Amino acid sequence: MLFFKRWVSPNFLFREQRLALVSLMIMGIGISLTGFFPTVIGLYFTTVLMSFGFHYFEAVNQSLSLQWLDKADAAHNMGRLIAIGSGASLLAYGSVYIAIEFIALSMESVYLIAGMVTVFIAAFAYLKFPEFPEYAEQIKKPILRKRYWLFYALTSMAGARRQIFMVFAGFLMVETFGFDVAAVAAMFFANGVINMWVAPRIGKLIVYWGERRALTLEYLGLICIFTAYAFVESPWIAVLLYVLDHLFFSMAIVIKTYFQKIADPREIAPTASVAFTINHIAAVVLPVFYGMLWLISPAAVFLTGAVLSLGSLLLAQLIPDAPARGEETRNLGHNANLRISQVINKLSKR
Repeated sequence: MLFFKRWVSPNFLFREQRLALVSLMIMGIGISLTGFFPTVIGLYFTTVLMSFGFHYFEAVNQSLSLQWLDKADAAHNMGRLIAIGSGASLLAYGSVYIAIEFIALSMESVYLIAGMVTVFIAAFAYLKFPEFPEYAEQIKKPILRKRYWLFYALTSMAGARRQIFMVFAGFLMVETFGFDVAAVAAMFFANGVINMWVAPRIGKLIVYWGERRALTLEYLGLICIFTAYAFVESPWIAVLLYVLDHLFFSMAIVIKTYFQKIADPREIAPTASVAFTINHIAAVVLPVFYGMLWLISPAAVFLTGAVLSLGSLLLAQLIPDAPARGEETRNLGHNANLRISQVINKLSKR
């Protein structure tokens, strides 16, 4: 994915805004075709197609958000975007439920309609929305800068934490407490409703507190949540932990606003591409390791999540009070800065 982005950069064939909408169309086409290829090879094909569109869209979406939103209130506006996304998810869940339970549509029809709606909305936006101006022409290849090392590290740790939550918190609900599809769907619904109200307020809190304090609160909370996951015995407490864990995802915008403040405006798009790749390294490596560990001790999976959160907490303390270009980290001392620079230089030469 990163290699391909090097050659098909946002500004090579499309401006980023157009690339985002084309990516949505590709994802919609992949969703539409899913129900019509009920084989293993067909599932691989449609999954790769929709994943291709989704991942390009998310990378460009992050880049455009950081370029278009004002630094002073970017966190608040990103919180609003999360709330809007949660509302759209609730609408989608409700529509699928009605289509299956009351209209009795087949899954093939549900996939087809959902995909075509996505394609239609993206095509409408492509044709009717104006092209918003670029405030700085973006560099057209992925870059790795040593001064962004803390952003890379926080992004990597966030990707690892996300995998533990997305996969194994769900396993806990199903395998340990016997939750069925309806119960899991109810949790998703509750998360969406709560996020619609909480996410904008978290954004305001980030603007008021600053990145370091907000991340400190998030990682302290995650240490407690992952530790509690390891020993929880009550399904109701497990549900509460799941909802709280999901709420902390809203605070992930802190890492984005931190990067927005320290970034060269020309490097937002290529660095967003690299960061998205770094975030997904965990998606490739961790499920295999944690899958084996889960068979031995589910509690150990969550305790390692607590350790990862502790590492993220320590990294967060390096964020300065007022991040800016040239003020990416707090003073670590000459020797520590030198060692970090050497590691980043080796990575950038690969």
